[in-house]
Amino acid sequence: MVCGRHTTIGDAGTCRLCSVEGRRVKEPGRAVDLATVKRNGQQLYLANLHHTYVPRGKGKRLRGNPADVKHLQHNGDVAEFTPLRWRQLLLFRMPPNQGALKRRIAVPDTEMLTYCDSVLRDHAARHGWSKKLTNEVKRSLKLLHALQDTPGAKIHASDVLELPRLGGTALSTLEILAAADLLIDDRTLAVRHYFAKHTADLPPAMVSQLQTWLDVMIEGSRQAPRRRARHPQTAHLHILGMSPILRTWAEAGYQSLAEVSRKDFVAALPARGAHRNFAEQGFRSLFRVLRARKMIFIDPTRGLSITPVSVTVPLPLDSEAIRKALNSPDPAVALAVALVAFHAVTSPQLAAMQLTDIRDGRLALQDRTIPLAGPVLARLSAYLDHRSKTWPATLNAHLFINRKTAPRTTPVSRNFPWIAAQLKPQALREDRILQEIHATGGDVRRICDLFGLSITAALRYANTLEHPDLANGPIDNSVAPSADH
Repeated sequence: MVCGRHTTIGDAGTCRLCSVEGRRVKEPGRAVDLATVKRNGQQLYLANLHHTYVPRGKGKRLRGNPADVKHLQHNGDVAEFTPLRWRQLLLFRMPPNQGALKRRIAVPDTEMLTYCDSVLRDHAARHGWSKKLTNEVKRSLKLLHALQDTPGAKIHASDVLELPRLGGTALSTLEILAAADLLIDDRTLAVRHYFAKHTADLPPAMVSQLQTWLDVMIEGSRQAPRRRARHPQTAHLHILGMSPILRTWAEAGYQSLAEVSRKDFVAALPARGAHRNFAEQGFRSLFRVLRARKMIFIDPTRGLSITPVSVTVPLPLDSEAIRKALNSPDPAVALAVALVAFHAVTSPQLAAMQLTDIRDGRLALQDRTIPLAGPVLARLSAYLDHRSKTWPATLNAHLFINRKTAPRTTPVSRNFPWIAAQLKPQALREDRILQEIHATGGDVRRICDLFGLSITAALRYANTLEHPDLANGPIDNSVAPSADH
């Protein structure tokens, strides 16, 4: 006896439950050790659900042995798999045992893993993944399968994000599961974490009203009045401006935003600065949403004007820093700096730029066509050579790629490659426009056409002509490279 249960047993002296559990936990190549069943406890099963089915050929599912799985993998047959529609709920979650986890990932592949492996190999071949990355993702899929509470069900993205703690890779594994249609994306936006942090000590009624506003901001609204979804960064800035005022009202005894009057709102605003502007825009958006949802009676911000944002004066950069970045040994840094220094391209435009946007020495940028300067073309040629040698099999159509985006089709972040360049793209862009406005004597129409600026933005640069530090004309801050480069 192992489990202490009195029932009819087979020739091995064990009941059916102990036999099944013993086969599940045994190490590959070893006999069933019934002592481990008693030591580690038992997993209850529904009858006749523990058999392993593996596919053989397209559209067929046959019962087989682990050798059939390997046969399919080596012959390139495309497996098929239908995930379970039900899920076993847990009473509590325990951290995985490392020893048990290693034993579970060493067992032969199941039908789900065989299907994921076929998707992985196809995806890796098309995107030019290295053998190392492919093997890391395969191991990560085995880890996820071993950790599943309901083997054969779809996998949550939040579970995938825990893989780095176990030695797995998360981002590439998410791609494979999405391609295999086995991913449940339950990731929470960073702005929701930020919202929860700054509303934790507010009254419940106020939090409920703020939650309604945040949902409308992020997801939009189809009911009247309809609203488009806003960028999460916009909601982040609104929360940044509103949270100190909301906390002050809560400390004063306010339980709901319906209690706030116009006098309370005006008195709570900061005297000046960016936080006043963030608060004004945030509360205007908040109260409009709550008024439309009939959660408040009066909009205290109605009719109040927004305080104008303080206009800064653009200043030139150090010419030596620009020349150093232009002649950087990193081809990506040299090209990015050249595109901004000569043509004032913005950082989001650089990240979204495609290879097909550059044709015959011209850059197609939204509604503008820009003839590229000679120094930019030289650095473009050097970068394209570097790109083709480093990632010859990449499918990423973006001009700028790096180690993380080369195996994918996503753009680089806006910080690439500016951390290595040690320059801020916005400051470099302002430097270029500033030089142009001084070189043309304040021709606003010219810089609007050249750089796609509005009249208001162009006047910000034109006003520097009368600035005391820049009144003598443009500073000699040429970034043109020398003939040696």
